[in-house]
Amino acid sequence: MRHRRALLTSTVLTAVLITGCSSRGSATDRAAAGPSKASLAAAPTVPAPTGSAPASAGAGAGTGTGAAELPDGYDATRDATADVKAALAQSAGDQRPLLLDFGANWCPDCKVLDKLFRSPQVNPLLRDDYRVVAIDVGRFDHNLDLAAQYVDLQSSGIPALVVLSPDGTVRTASNDGAFADARTMSATTVATFLKRWAQA
Repeated sequence: MRHRRALLTSTVLTAVLITGCSSRGSATDRAAAGPSKASLAAAPTVPAPTGSAPASAGAGAGTGTGAAELPDGYDATRDATADVKAALAQSAGDQRPLLLDFGANWCPDCKVLDKLFRSPQVNPLLRDDYRVVAIDVGRFDHNLDLAAQYVDLQSSGIPALVVLSPDGTVRTASNDGAFADARTMSATTVATFLKRWAQA
């Protein structure tokens, strides 16, 4: 019995890792990952609870606005729109671009990217060159109106990264799905993207 459970667990885990966090793929993959592009456009955004506080210089759960601070996962209770606005207001002062990280805590690739963000090769770049805002997209049913302003989640999958200039214009977005397979990336690869994007 234990052998069967272990085999079943291994099979399920393998299927999750192979499928990843992409909203692309076969009809079966898309059904498991989330709604179609048409339903993404029509899906209502789930409002954040009224008690959610916007990001501030000391807020760590939804946005990394301090020098060495990174978001701690994707917090579905945060007001992501307010977090982006607050980070843009701070960037107006120091001219650091924003790195919007659209993802979800259930996504294995998002977890891998979080570990890469904390690596010695990547963390200093984020700390010195960016202001990071993590935005929860749930199971492709949360903060979709906000995401649609910056990235096409249907083609990008998650995690999806967007770099905004301090004035709020999009410098780059990972619409090609480059980060949806973050488990195949190294810290050096992520650092290369971030260095190039910081200079854009």
